[in-house]
Amino acid sequence: MRNKFFVLALVLFLGACATTEPVSTMTPLEIQSMQTREFGQSKNVVFPSVMSVFQDLGYVVKSADKDTGLITAESPAKSNQAMKFWLGVSDVSQTSATAFIETINKKTNVRLNFVTSSKQSYGYGQSDRQDTPVLDAEIYQNAFEKIENAIFVRASR
Repeated sequence: MRNKFFVLALVLFLGACATTEPVSTMTPLEIQSMQTREFGQSKNVVFPSVMSVFQDLGYVVKSADKDTGLITAESPAKSNQAMKFWLGVSDVSQTSATAFIETINKKTNVRLNFVTSSKQSYGYGQSDRQDTPVLDAEIYQNAFEKIENAIFVRASR
């Protein structure tokens, strides 16, 4: 009987241990390369194209400054209603996006950055937040293809 309690306690203890997200094996240079593209159009064409693509992707532009070349945007928040109903825990996730647009040698560079945030709120005001950088090359490739199309349309006007 004592062994059963020990095994049960061990299982509960190990099940309660926190796990961490796997650490990216990408180098900072690889991440920068994935997040950056160069375009042959001026900043006057590229900047509004990036803003337009963010809006097309469902992001709400929070701030944009053409002089600094910085755009910040957020996706609508998604809430896990089942978790809230059954466990009384609020779980909200949202993706933030930033774009930095700069002119270098008559070309315009765009660097995108996506970060997924997840926030859990428990009883008595306790909360936990986790921010995870999006390091999926396909997501960045998709965004850059849409930006390239928007630039093409804008430049041909």
